[in-house]
Amino acid sequence: MSHVTFQIISGMEQGRTLDLATPVTIGREEENSLRLNDDRVSRFHAKIQEDSGSIVLTDLDSTNGTRVNGLPVQMRVLQVGDHVSVGRSILVYGSPEQVGARLRAASRIDSPIDAPTLRGQNLEIDSECDPLGEDPEFFPNGPPELPARLRPVQAAQMSDMLSYLHAQLGKVIENSSEVTQEEEQWIEVPQATWQRLLALEMTLAKYLLRLSEPEDS
Repeated sequence: MSHVTFQIISGMEQGRTLDLATPVTIGREEENSLRLNDDRVSRFHAKIQEDSGSIVLTDLDSTNGTRVNGLPVQMRVLQVGDHVSVGRSILVYGSPEQVGARLRAASRIDSPIDAPTLRGQNLEIDSECDPLGEDPEFFPNGPPELPARLRPVQAAQMSDMLSYLHAQLGKVIENSSEVTQEEEQWIEVPQATWQRLLALEMTLAKYLLRLSEPEDS
């Protein structure tokens, strides 16, 4: 029996990291190893199992399908850092340590000029899984205002957090390149940058989870 780790970066369970023994079933019913309470998820949506040292994901003929790195799949051998879209949830395969190790390895071999990602690995998230793509807009009045009357230490902490996010997003933009081919345009990034963006989204998900579950005073 082997174990797999998933970080949930989007959806009702966002911010959670789960270590599960294989085989793993994903679905809406309580009998599943990973239950997602989502009407876009089938009762038994997908299965993940170990086979000869590889981790294999299989879609169980779900109604809305399963996507890996933005592409619909029926069966797929998962690699650390892959993001799996099931209903409104996006799960990253691998622990923070595993994804970090892959990020460091990719940083040694990737460059935005020499090794752009394949088109299937572009920064694309299915609009059905993206809350910002829903109508009405998630924030119809624009970006939210900063909290008022923060104590100096709180203002400093907020500044540190926003500076960190700004720097990380800046690195993603810096390493991105626009591609035009046959009248189509898209943005490509190196694999290391894609992994950095996924790690940043998980960090944000953890922040949101901590804010929604404050410590007892």
